[in-house]
Amino acid sequence: MPARPNGGRRGLGPRVSVVVPARNEAANLPHVLSRLPADVHEVILVDGDSVDGTVEAARACRPDVRVVRQTRRGKGNALACGFAAVTGDVVVMLDADGSADPQEIERFVAALVQGADFAKGTRFAHGGRSDDITTFRRLGNAWLNWLVNRMFSTRYTDLCYGYNVFWADLLPALDLPPLLADGDGGMLWGDGFEIETLINIRLARAGAHIAEVGSVEFPRLHGESNLRPVSDGLRVLKTILTERRRRAAPLPEPRPDRGGLHRPDQHLDLRSARRVEPHRVEPHRVEAPRQQRPVPTAGLHGSDNS
Repeated sequence: MPARPNGGRRGLGPRVSVVVPARNEAANLPHVLSRLPADVHEVILVDGDSVDGTVEAARACRPDVRVVRQTRRGKGNALACGFAAVTGDVVVMLDADGSADPQEIERFVAALVQGADFAKGTRFAHGGRSDDITTFRRLGNAWLNWLVNRMFSTRYTDLCYGYNVFWADLLPALDLPPLLADGDGGMLWGDGFEIETLINIRLARAGAHIAEVGSVEFPRLHGESNLRPVSDGLRVLKTILTERRRRAAPLPEPRPDRGGLHRPDQHLDLRSARRVEPHRVEPHRVEAPRQQRPVPTAGLHGSDNS
């Protein structure tokens, strides 16, 4: 991993915590975990009551993996449970289905080291692409993306992509639902796939320095996606409208060991280091190299569980 400017944490690079939400992903995890950078600080697997040996597959591939059980249903709740267990300096949101390349993590972390608070993955700019998204989902994402940019004065190019990396000291600004809550155990607002939109909006409104990083999305390796384009798209739309009425949380002061890179009252264009007005995303051009899907490692449980 690249080292921070100005000494960083006693001259070392940031400690990277990788949070992997997973539900019945035993066939995919060996490929995903084997491609992680060798020097990550920790891998946190958040298990959503898997019945296919997901936890056992993760431990067989990576004995040091930390396993957390999510407290409700949904990707958002899984991520919140993983975030609560983070002990590193940087948080990586990584899907377990093999659609994202873990070897891109170093470029995301490099954007943080260069001055960003939040490195936002994009499939539609800076050399990124998707080999998986359907025309219907692409159009829906584009419309929701336009709406967020119009309502919150941002410049996102890919609202609904979940490959994102940020400094761990920003977690309080996300103000995610409590892990344990009274009720029937059903999903709370923010527990579903709307989590990416919620994070994007709240960090932008808090005044975070945001860099977009080109990323390549592949089709999932095995199994079926839990995404439901219509119902999950409606949850995203409701999130956008709700966040418009919500008071923005302040951005926490950066920890001293981040090297004094930030001032929370301004955004930074990482290409020219000029000040721009608050609450605008000023994309830092981090190009995704042209690549094909790497050859999958042999699954511990055979080819496909489906």
